[in-house]
Amino acid sequence: MLLSVFIVLASATDVSKEAERVNKSTEVLKAFGKMKESIPHQLMSEYEGVVIIPGLLNAGLGVGAKRGKGVALVKLPDGKWSDPVFITLTGGSVGLQIGVQSTDLVLVFRHKGVLAKVKNGDFTIGGDISAAAGPVGRSSQATTDYKLEAEVYSYSRSRGLFAGISIHGSNLAIDKDANHAFYNNKMTSSEIFETGKSSDAAVVGLKSALSSL
Repeated sequence: MLLSVFIVLASATDVSKEAERVNKSTEVLKAFGKMKESIPHQLMSEYEGVVIIPGLLNAGLGVGAKRGKGVALVKLPDGKWSDPVFITLTGGSVGLQIGVQSTDLVLVFRHKGVLAKVKNGDFTIGGDISAAAGPVGRSSQATTDYKLEAEVYSYSRSRGLFAGISIHGSNLAIDKDANHAFYNNKMTSSEIFETGKSSDAAVVGLKSALSSL
């Protein structure tokens, strides 16, 4: 029941236009780029996929729930980033937690194939694949003594008060309605991941911000 109520409340605050979601994702990347202790350049150069979720909402009183909408991109064979695929992240948890929090979340994936497989349904972080807190530091020295072996590294920037937040147990799924609305066709997520031809201003800005990390 808590999760159902939470989803309704979250939906009411979600932006109605997919372009706004892309723009908010760009804002998140720019904010991360200004942080001294942020995602290392080396990690972004070696890893092949990224998920950006602006304003992931977490709420809990003993039993917690989370929901957010964002975008996912993967690297193309030429090293450039694909067009964004719209995704949703939902989940619940049980434990010592209380409060409400809005979190800008970035997940960096070692292999793009992991995200490509979401086309067949969805997967659970912490179940199908695990995520670890990522190393921080803009320079390459940040990862010199850090083995980049995790399949997914997570980075977040939070506002509000919350105790016990975790993305483990969260479900990542393709937002087919948003994809169809934004691209105005029936392209599948795998087809979107394979192209980088969009000239939409919001998409161009998102890729620019991502490449500058």
